[in-house]
Amino acid sequence: MPGLLNILRGLRKGQEKEARILVLGLDNSGKTTILKSLSDEDTENIAPTQGFNIKALSKDGFKLNVWDIGGQKAIRAYWPNYYEGTDGLVYVVDSSDEERLAECLEELTSLLGEDDLKDVPLLVFANKQDLDLALEAEEVMEHTKLNDISDRTWFIQACSAMTKEGLEEGMEWLVKTISEKKDS
Repeated sequence: MPGLLNILRGLRKGQEKEARILVLGLDNSGKTTILKSLSDEDTENIAPTQGFNIKALSKDGFKLNVWDIGGQKAIRAYWPNYYEGTDGLVYVVDSSDEERLAECLEELTSLLGEDDLKDVPLLVFANKQDLDLALEAEEVMEHTKLNDISDRTWFIQACSAMTKEGLEEGMEWLVKTISEKKDS
């Protein structure tokens, strides 16, 4: 991740900075696979997340505390327990599951209305781009009405958790945006 490393090096300034990243999305969207890919871990046999996973990604003096919360409908009621202190929100969308995009929009709209997530930068990963049926990021953006968001900085990144394509670019944007926000 040369680009991300350069940004992280620039953030260093003598002490380790930390950022709390919350990774949310519907079940089977690829949240855990993205997290494991970013950690260079095996992505072959991933079971649905029952609860949450936490990873500390430490890169050249910058620590990302990444919280991956399960996306099953029964678990979503517990999402608010994790909002406080969030510096960046990653919302993962399964681009190959067009039938659930309305549900994605509903959950995203609810998240963006939460006081604890006010002004938190939003990265939307349009995941599973390696699949033939995947909608392009532009189409996911339309379905999730991202252009209607005016109260925060947001970015959509096409990606594949399996091939790692697009993950670096998305995280690079998020780290840079969080850093700029903390410095202002």
